[in-house]
Amino acid sequence: MHPAHAHLQRLADEAAATHHCPTIAWGLVVDGELVDGVDTDVVYRIASMTKSFTCAAVLALRDEGALALDVPVAHYAPELAAVVGPPGSPAITLRHLMSMQTGLATDDAWADRHLDIAPDEIDRIYAAGPTFAMTTGTGFEYSNLGFGIIGRVVWRATGTRVQEHITRRFLRPLGMHDTTWVEPHHDRWARPFRVQDGAIVPDHHQPLGDGEIAPMGGLWTTVADLARWVRWLTAAHRTVTADIDHVGLSPASRREMQQMHNYSGRSTVAGRVGATGYGFGTRLFDDQDLGLAVAHSGGVPGYGSNMRWLPARRVGAIALANVTYAPMNDLTLRMLVALHDDGRLPPPATPSDALLVEMGTRLVHLLNDWNDESAEVLFADNVAMDDSFERRSARARRLIAQHGTLRLISVAPSRATSGTLHVQGSGEPIAISVVLGPLAHHPVQQYAIISPA
Repeated sequence: MHPAHAHLQRLADEAAATHHCPTIAWGLVVDGELVDGVDTDVVYRIASMTKSFTCAAVLALRDEGALALDVPVAHYAPELAAVVGPPGSPAITLRHLMSMQTGLATDDAWADRHLDIAPDEIDRIYAAGPTFAMTTGTGFEYSNLGFGIIGRVVWRATGTRVQEHITRRFLRPLGMHDTTWVEPHHDRWARPFRVQDGAIVPDHHQPLGDGEIAPMGGLWTTVADLARWVRWLTAAHRTVTADIDHVGLSPASRREMQQMHNYSGRSTVAGRVGATGYGFGTRLFDDQDLGLAVAHSGGVPGYGSNMRWLPARRVGAIALANVTYAPMNDLTLRMLVALHDDGRLPPPATPSDALLVEMGTRLVHLLNDWNDESAEVLFADNVAMDDSFERRSARARRLIAQHGTLRLISVAPSRATSGTLHVQGSGEPIAISVVLGPLAHHPVQQYAIISPA
């Protein structure tokens, strides 16, 4: 049990009371391992969290050459030719669909009741021409129908439904054995509820089956299985490879999923305001304390869910509830903030300091004993143009006269090629900012004494 278990459970209990959730299963993932949680083997429907799985399958097919992200979808599925944005729109592509740039009208309430729509019925929708809220490629508009289109493209291009690609490429290799496209055939699943007139009542509709819009939100799974998915996605940010890196999709393409492809404005979650955007089947939220979070929520009649992780800190939270549209994104963010406030959040990963140590050592040596020949070798050619060696050497002599011979104490990298050198002579430490150049021998292109004044 994680040391913060009682605090996290209290937050889950508060969310259950506030949002009338009959049950909430939750989990905490640290360094790729599920280290804490409650009811982690109970199955819930995760709705739109399915989108990250669908996008992973598309990128895998892209990497194999079976699909291209910027080819009009009608090239693969001619029946989609009538799905055209307002006048002036470009042809819709997989890139538009996966990053919510088609402009197709937001459709949560409608789509959630049509997960099992049949091919002939959705073909009539395509042929009639769906409604658009904006010109394709001009902004963010969340579309579930768009993920039905993705499913159709994959089917036409490969002869196999995207659901089958996901199961074969990801679910089985990652050991996600409780993750399915249909209602569980066992008793270990949370029944769906809704709130009516302030009371919690069973959802009166049978959960929908696996149909043409299921690529947007059809999966059922557990916290334990989702922890494996989060581990697989966050593993792409590590520099050390592991067996998990070889499952289904390259680390580079997994990172591509978790990058912002469409800015969606500022958003408020759990009372915290941050810039947001959409990746490929993921949402991004920039929090002032936690840094960049990758996440996705899910909501269908009877269920609400969220997974959220901090790539730079190697920690994530998952929360699943069985009441309609329960805002579990609030809960996962509150959990991570609680860890931060309690001092239990892992620090952000730092870039390698090897280059800065090497070049910083040479810079300190030059400042101690300046000569222009050494400066020519150490610096990029812009340095002498920006300020002459004569002026720079004079400042170096004054610095040494005031502080004595300098030695490098430590390096604080902001990137592998830029950061701050902490040096010291006979008195107080001195900070020197350094930026290395893009050439093969990584010369210093800029440096400045930033303290003392």
